[in-house]
Amino acid sequence: MTQTGSIFRLEGVTRRYDDLTALDAIDFEAEQNEYISLLGPSGSGKTSLLRIIAGFEKPDQGRVWFQGQDITDLPAHERGIGFVFQNFALFPHLTVFENVAFGLRNNVDTVPGVEIEKRTRDAIEMVGLAGLEDRVPDQVSGGQKQRVALARTLVMQPKLVLLDEPLGALDANLRDRMQIELRAIRERLDVTFLHVTGSETEALAMGDTVAVLNAGKVIQSGTPDEIYDTPASPDVALFLNRFNIFDGTLKGGHFAGPFGDAPVATARQNAQDRYAIRYDRTQIFDPGAKLPGPALTARFRASEYLGSSIIFLFETEDHKTVEVDHHLSFGDPRDLTVDNEYVLSWDPAKAIVFGKEGSK
Repeated sequence: MTQTGSIFRLEGVTRRYDDLTALDAIDFEAEQNEYISLLGPSGSGKTSLLRIIAGFEKPDQGRVWFQGQDITDLPAHERGIGFVFQNFALFPHLTVFENVAFGLRNNVDTVPGVEIEKRTRDAIEMVGLAGLEDRVPDQVSGGQKQRVALARTLVMQPKLVLLDEPLGALDANLRDRMQIELRAIRERLDVTFLHVTGSETEALAMGDTVAVLNAGKVIQSGTPDEIYDTPASPDVALFLNRFNIFDGTLKGGHFAGPFGDAPVATARQNAQDRYAIRYDRTQIFDPGAKLPGPALTARFRASEYLGSSIIFLFETEDHKTVEVDHHLSFGDPRDLTVDNEYVLSWDPAKAIVFGKEGSK
């Protein structure tokens, strides 16, 4: 039996470790020639999922398909899937050239020496390391180590590359540069990258498709815009770290929360009633000002300068932290006095509401 139309597909994949269910009947399909970001918190099952796709572990239930074939029982070295480890896993005694060539030299199928030389030099040049072939890992930077690990995978010409938090060991400047370079390399090769990360910023910036994993389940997948603008659940909104989320009661087209009563045009079904509004859609007003919608009184505590924007941190009467994002392209931020009370408000049509009365 075969499948077509996707590079890989998971059917009911479950993985347990004693009493812990790391992956819970996951169904997921990835299109060919895509950059896929897999976003989830620590312990959500991200690395277990990668290891099952790669063949380092087998699922307790379910099947794994790759390029139209069921590979669930196929050994890792026969799958033709590349894996870039989080810690790079380079051989410290080998040069950059020999690290990259290692897979070809030890391949099941013998590769001629001339081809090893050409493919290795091509891979090294592709990741921007030409001239560093004779150095050992201790003689190159963290970003260069990451590229060596990537070149070692790409030299094997896989159609799917799995990246386990590949930018996690890099500093902020290197992360930004490598985000651009990884996407450029993927597009040049026409392969699929599956990139696991716990960073919502990284996931949204990198992925053509973003899949959100929580408690062993893919709880939403879609384009970055879809995930960012329309999270399917409060958990997704929470992982994005861009929403203020409030408890309350949804009833008869209205949500009663700490900000008073707000009209609700549509709501999404959820076990608990929750109200979400993005940081950058929340505005700051003085007491008594005319408001666009709900009124949440909060005390200003601090601000954080992020380069292109400023995050203002407030504390409500019930000690909940609420954030407001002011992008500097909209002008200078207003001056706020620490410990003074202000009123936060927003257009209720911009809120995303979840609740027992919501539709599926």
